[in-house]
Amino acid sequence: MSQNKSDDSDQDSIAPASSDAGLAAGESGASEQEPKELEDLGRNEASASPDAESPLSVRTFESLSDAAGHAVNSIDTLIDDHEEEVSEDGKTVRRQGVYLLPNLFTTGALFCGFYAVVAAMRGDFETAPIAILFALVFDGLDGRIARLTNTSSKFGAEYDSLADMVSFGVAPALVTFSWALGDLGKVGWSAAFIFVACAALRLARFNTQVGVVDPNYFMGLASPAAACIMACTVWVCQDQGWVGAALPSELAAGVALLTSVVAILMVANVPYHSFKGFDLQGRVPFVVIFLIVLGFGLVTVDPPKILLLASLIYAVSGPLEMIRRPGKTPPPGSSEN
Repeated sequence: MSQNKSDDSDQDSIAPASSDAGLAAGESGASEQEPKELEDLGRNEASASPDAESPLSVRTFESLSDAAGHAVNSIDTLIDDHEEEVSEDGKTVRRQGVYLLPNLFTTGALFCGFYAVVAAMRGDFETAPIAILFALVFDGLDGRIARLTNTSSKFGAEYDSLADMVSFGVAPALVTFSWALGDLGKVGWSAAFIFVACAALRLARFNTQVGVVDPNYFMGLASPAAACIMACTVWVCQDQGWVGAALPSELAAGVALLTSVVAILMVANVPYHSFKGFDLQGRVPFVVIFLIVLGFGLVTVDPPKILLLASLIYAVSGPLEMIRRPGKTPPPGSSEN
């Protein structure tokens, strides 16, 4: 009997132990399954999130595309495309659009002229003349690039003429007026107006005389050369400190006279070499390259004074040429680019 009791007691003690072991094993198994389930759930959410967001992204992109399309259509409705007649193989055809490359340089010249006016209004008489000189460089490139790339057009010629009016007519006059002519009262603004008016008259005369040209000469001082004279004058005087109250009244009167004389030279029947006879694509003597290098070296010594001196020499060369060769005045016209 005692033996049976002891066996029962042993069995009773073993049974709870085995149940505890089973419970522990179940808990450990469950704890191992929970990370796997969480990991699988994270994967499912990550894989499901792009599918859930992609319809919204597609709808957003489509709505933006539709809005851009409507905006383009609205602009096309407001601004008609340019159309002009051109001659191709002896036939007159109509072409739409404008050439980009030469008009980019024309736009650069226009921007420089406008910026010169803004700089002068701020009293920055060092940046203003430099901006006009940059406009001169852009203006010298647009026509040549148009001819080299065969992209000349009526639109480009008219656009270039209007840009020249701003950069080489209005800008130099306003810069000079803001610097010196404004202190002279009516005399000052009259001189500035004469310069603007003569620049406009020169450009208008050039546009109506396209058919009668001599590529080796300009008739009258070209507006870029006239603008260079006025810009370099302001630049030189600014370097000398002749600005504002430090500007002598005699110098201001001299500038007014110079402005009027340069303006008259633009509309006078005075021949000026255009320097278009040089063949930029052919071979030249070695001494030509040496002279070009020497010229750059001289300009770097004192840019405003050297450029002003060169511009004045060119302005005087026209009357001297007319005196030296009387009765041999070339026909009016010639391109300014």
